[in-house]
Amino acid sequence: MVLEDTVRTAPGYVRTLIQQEELPLLRDHLLRLDAASRHDRFNGFLDDSFIERYAARCAEDGTVIVAYIVDGVVRGAAELHPPEGDCLPEVAFSVEASARRQGVGTVLFRRLIAEARWKGYKQLRITTGAENHAMRALARKFGAHLAFRHGESTGTIDLVKTPEAELADLAASPFTTGRALLSFNSTCWKLISSMYGNRAA
Repeated sequence: MVLEDTVRTAPGYVRTLIQQEELPLLRDHLLRLDAASRHDRFNGFLDDSFIERYAARCAEDGTVIVAYIVDGVVRGAAELHPPEGDCLPEVAFSVEASARRQGVGTVLFRRLIAEARWKGYKQLRITTGAENHAMRALARKFGAHLAFRHGESTGTIDLVKTPEAELADLAASPFTTGRALLSFNSTCWKLISSMYGNRAA
């Protein structure tokens, strides 16, 4: 079930996108990321055509997209990718420079966890670059146990053990001091492999 309520907080608000109808909002947000942010988010894949195909794929495969919206424009997004085979559902985040250091990452993370719980997921997988210290810190805040290997940090979040205080009353959740973040997840690796063959960063 998709949550339909919004989390309102100045200067914008957070809500779940209706993927097919609002696909351009996610696509345009990802295309606005600066070069460094694109590199962090997609592990070096920077071209517009890749991002356009990635956004289209998200709309087709059942990915839940929680967006931070300011004046009708998506400035941050959290993605909940459905499980493939025996793999856990995975999460990814991207926030534009103008919306960082406002606690956007925390709000998006809370909402995404709530979406995952409504879907009945018990665990989530998160993968982030080894140098993305802020993302790793936020993941740990929500109970992720991360391990470093092959240039990236991977871990799981146990939703059964997640404190209820982190999930309660989303509509009243204020922005707190924090940092909104960018991550690259292994679901994106699978998409990259299908688009570019065996190329690896």
